[in-house]
Amino acid sequence: MDFALALVILTVAIALFFDYTNGFHDAANAIATSVSTRALTPRVALAMAAILNFVGAYLGVEVAKTIADILTGFEGFTQTHALVIIMSALIGAISWNLITWYFGIPSSSSHALIGGLIGVGLAAGVTVNWEKVIDKVAIPMVLSPTVGFLGAFTVMVSIMWIFRKARPQRVNRGFRLAQTVSAAMMSLGHGLQDAQKTMGVIVLALFAAGRLPSADEVPVWVIVASATAIGLGTYSGGIRIIRTMGRRIIALDPPRGFAAEFTASIVLYVMAIGLHAPVSTTHTITSSIMGAGATKSLRAVRWGVARSIVTAWIITIPMAGLFGALSYALMHFVIE
Repeated sequence: MDFALALVILTVAIALFFDYTNGFHDAANAIATSVSTRALTPRVALAMAAILNFVGAYLGVEVAKTIADILTGFEGFTQTHALVIIMSALIGAISWNLITWYFGIPSSSSHALIGGLIGVGLAAGVTVNWEKVIDKVAIPMVLSPTVGFLGAFTVMVSIMWIFRKARPQRVNRGFRLAQTVSAAMMSLGHGLQDAQKTMGVIVLALFAAGRLPSADEVPVWVIVASATAIGLGTYSGGIRIIRTMGRRIIALDPPRGFAAEFTASIVLYVMAIGLHAPVSTTHTITSSIMGAGATKSLRAVRWGVARSIVTAWIITIPMAGLFGALSYALMHFVIE
């Protein structure tokens, strides 16, 4: 086996490991509210999320193409140098994912990956497609949580009005069942969004190494491998983050859990299928939880916890970019 092929295999393996960490880091996105309201047990919820994450990965490849377009201009680099750049971006994203997972902070795996790519691109002198970053990352990064908050608030107000004369116990029982559907929708949306991001990085690595004729082509084996990795990662779970999202932001009841999950899943589908934008499932569901919870009262939302989460959102891209740049400096020195 030649050295270049070995580097390709190593890069793909690291990308799939990132996909795995994405799965256990973001498992809470789909199931935290259902578990916290006792609509589903943790293991049943994780199994359902894992299966639907796998299925969701087959629903499209447009988000993958967006990720593959963030870095361009590899023509002047050797295959080895190009693969070192992409591996460094992945290592930066994985490092930040593991740090935030350890401390139970629901930061964005998507933005960690994008931050890693941008940081390495700047450090290595690769062209960063800033138009794509602004249109497909920066604007949706602000838009998706805003729509999530307002949408969940509106859905919950509608639920409160429609069921205003119903007995609370009966309503809660009904929405526990409904949460099985909304959690499934979230899991499918997570697979649709996040598995594609890993596909995009693998495609970028294969194209930069001359193993693919175009960055617009996503081989079937890449889809299968990415879907499998995120499914396995999801099943391994993320209990620390489930606690943060399910209870520390606000103690949810079943109707509010449903409103948050339903709204967030719709935002994910629209962003992926309609706009081809790699938005953060973490941002979207967290803001939706806050929006649904705010209908109880503004004081019911634990804004201190929400503030720390927002801080993690803000620093994720630069921190992952910094880790990516440091990884590049080290790997460029060792390998080349």
